Amino acid sequence: MERRAGALVALAIAAGVTLAAQSGGKPVSGGNPTPGTTQPDPPNLSDRVTVTGCLQSAPRSAANSQAADANTPSDARFVLSNAKKVDRVPPGTGGSPLAAGANSASYRLEGLESQFSPFVNASVEVSGEIKPPASDKPAASNPPTLLVEFIQKVAATCR
Repeated sequence: MERRAGALVALAIAAGVTLAAQSGGKPVSGGNPTPGTTQPDPPNLSDRVTVTGCLQSAPRSAANSQAADANTPSDARFVLSNAKKVDRVPPGTGGSPLAAGANSASYRLEGLESQFSPFVNASVEVSGEIKPPASDKPAASNPPTLLVEFIQKVAATCR
């Protein structure tokens, strides 16, 4: 009888520990998950476009020769040339004047080096948000910058 009572007590304790473990940790009450670090603005869907073209390394210049390390997003390392806008976009995207006017033959691509390096000299499809042009550079010599959210290879070589 004592053995049976001891087994029941052990079973009740085990069940209580299991329930406590499954209930999770401390609840999150909103706010910044990484205090002290500013969070990026949410993407502006109306500025999102999809383009195809040839991904190439950006020409080296004094401005981008001291580019940040490969783990820092940069728009100075890669460009998309022979770009063509793809009309296949979800509803509510690509409708801003910035996106509508982004019919450029080339784009600067902003992202991590590891995101682009496997696709150099390949034909790719890129989706992302068009960034407003830098006010300190003339628009004629400054192709639009595309903050890349998605990239996929279309062909192994550029056409």
